[in-house]
Amino acid sequence: MDAKEIIARRVALEFKDGNVVNLGIGIPTLVADYIPQDINVLLHSENGYIGLGPAVHPIDPDVVNAGAKPASVIAGGAMFDSVMSFAIVRGGHLDFTVLGALEVDSSGNLANWMVPGKIVPGMGGAMDLVVGAKQVIVAMEHAAKDGAPKIVKECTLPLTGKSVITKIVTNLAVFCVTKLGLELTEVAPGVTVEQVRGATEAEFSISPFLIEMAIS
Repeated sequence: MDAKEIIARRVALEFKDGNVVNLGIGIPTLVADYIPQDINVLLHSENGYIGLGPAVHPIDPDVVNAGAKPASVIAGGAMFDSVMSFAIVRGGHLDFTVLGALEVDSSGNLANWMVPGKIVPGMGGAMDLVVGAKQVIVAMEHAAKDGAPKIVKECTLPLTGKSVITKIVTNLAVFCVTKLGLELTEVAPGVTVEQVRGATEAEFSISPFLIEMAIS
């Protein structure tokens, strides 16, 4: 099982029946594939959908998710304009938003839109999503492609949101963001606390109820 699948499987276990969830592009999009069959979740997409479903054949080129990938609308779902979509976000109607990140820190700050040295179109709807959702989960690989830690003492990139993160899920561990900082609550199968500490720049406490991460 690769790193992205581990992360997506673990995040999918966070949801409860009836939750309204926004999944960002990248790893978060994969979460939809692992939501338990007995859990009915309404997927929101900021480009104008509630009840987004997987791509089906024949593909409708007019139905895509926020990452412009083919999708469908489930029975009972709806589509609408961006004004309504962001009214849902800003009105506090999302139970969860799941995003990727370039950096997160021990204060729950999130930086996920500016890639140094590259031209990007902007942060999209992320700034609204991280303040509008009841819970914000960061789903990302523990380290950058060059091996640098992504969970840092203090974000150096421009922030998407300040003190907005609820939980961080990586291929190595799960952290809860508390008023006292990061708390390690789960480690992936075969991973030790020492390995997590060695791959993490930020300081963190260890939960007295530390468990092995569930990924099925």
